[in-house]
Amino acid sequence: MTLQELKPLILDIVNASEKTVDARLLAICSLLEKEIAYYNWVGFYFKNGDKDELKLGPYVGAPTDHTIIPFGKGICGQVAVSNKNFVVPDVSAQDNYIACSIHVKAEIVIPIFVNNQNIGQIDIDSNTADPFTQADETFLEFVCQNVATMLA
Repeated sequence: MTLQELKPLILDIVNASEKTVDARLLAICSLLEKEIAYYNWVGFYFKNGDKDELKLGPYVGAPTDHTIIPFGKGICGQVAVSNKNFVVPDVSAQDNYIACSIHVKAEIVIPIFVNNQNIGQIDIDSNTADPFTQADETFLEFVCQNVATMLA
């Protein structure tokens, strides 16, 4: 399934207001991990209350010990501070990388904004080297913009 073909399915999940927010977030993770071969771990991190840290939300993939990430640490923590997308074609080339698995080769993190505030992000790990394109980035921005409507 192409990224374009996934868009209406994302909208269906977002608009399924009879389900909890966490159930819908998990459904998005499951859909992306299942349909995009090089998305091997898909999850959401959210700002943890008033603390300068992220807390792991719904995800699909291998279990992770990284349930809390301080702002500025790792790729996710850097996105929490920079408010910008971060595409990492080769995680081994990053000094400030928090390894979740020896199999992860690349990562993409896209922030989620509600009322112009960075409240969280989608984080995707890939076991494939340099798989993410501009199309992935644009698609995941679409996902995050729509997820933001559920969280507003």
